[in-house]
Amino acid sequence: MIAVEQWTGEEGLLLRSVKRQSVRDFADDLGISPRTVSHWKEDPTRECRPHMAQILDAALARCTPEEQEAFRFRLAALRGEPVSAPGADAAQPAPCTVVSYKFLPVYLGDRLGSLYAAGAPRPSGPGGLEQRVLPGEHRTAHASTVHIFACGIALALLEEHQRVGSLTELALWRYRSYLTDRAWAGQRMTHLLEQHSGGKAVDPSPDPEYVLSVYELRDHSWTKTGLDPALQLLTTPSVLVNRQDPQNIRPLGAGVEHAKFHDGWAHPEAVAFDGGASRGVAGWSGVSYHPQTDERALTTSQIVSLELDVQALWALSSHILRMIEEGQDPVMPPAYGWRFLRGAYVRLTTARPTETAQHRVMREAILATSELPDRLRAAQDALRDSNP
Repeated sequence: MIAVEQWTGEEGLLLRSVKRQSVRDFADDLGISPRTVSHWKEDPTRECRPHMAQILDAALARCTPEEQEAFRFRLAALRGEPVSAPGADAAQPAPCTVVSYKFLPVYLGDRLGSLYAAGAPRPSGPGGLEQRVLPGEHRTAHASTVHIFACGIALALLEEHQRVGSLTELALWRYRSYLTDRAWAGQRMTHLLEQHSGGKAVDPSPDPEYVLSVYELRDHSWTKTGLDPALQLLTTPSVLVNRQDPQNIRPLGAGVEHAKFHDGWAHPEAVAFDGGASRGVAGWSGVSYHPQTDERALTTSQIVSLELDVQALWALSSHILRMIEEGQDPVMPPAYGWRFLRGAYVRLTTARPTETAQHRVMREAILATSELPDRLRAAQDALRDSNP
């Protein structure tokens, strides 16, 4: 039986995260007011009164063995104490801090001209795409920018810092925030288009089709045994949640994440890559990376720079291929026709003399899991047929 010598709001919130309950459901389970749980968030170090401590002791005792074990590991990590698993160095869910980068691209075509003229110049990335930057002005993000690519793509980039009690909690935030972030990106691009075209109404309004995430894992308590499944779960969080109803994303169950860590789970289609002493994983829906202090290690900024070009080219090739699906002949300005795509393909897939081995394996992992090279070739062939 786990014993908590002194309950504070922080331990109470930790118990809620283990049980994966909303504030209201957790309060109802304990028979207390939701306002009390909210007060814990405002002052997490405040000690609970004896009566409340008894309620929390009873709630912890009612937890499943998996929930109690997860609470024990997370409590030790929270206090900076060593923790051992029964019989082995078993990996467990634990709190962590991540920096999230969200990429939201949309094709604007010739409507983009006024935005490109207004943007601040930015050096080209690995794909050699000309781009400029405008402020994002997202209300809650740590940083936000809108990247304007001369080939007709606008891409919103959000940097957000998250401290979570589990990767399931992060997965829920990720998918729930995608809906509001896509709406924000469309509204921001509409505002920018109107602002830089003399107030002319925008029709149709831009609507990013998807969001891709890159996660930098920072503070955590995992050894290598836990780090590998943690990076895998950061890259492919869909295995932790039920996404059948996009408006109501729910966790799959209290023991799912615990089991993934215990089994050392790895997604069969994800590709791991090393960055010197650092480690990363690339998947279809995102990339995770844990940098170590090492002069030879990759930096997260290098991954972000590559993904900016990769996602811009993905959105551009998708626009071209969609036109074919709709029975249209794809037409692009001569400067951004099939020769432009061929050049971008070569730049992204060919190693450079100054490229480190770590950068090469990262680039190859991201390109392989995104399937961008195949899409670029298909779009290139389509444009060559329509514009020989």
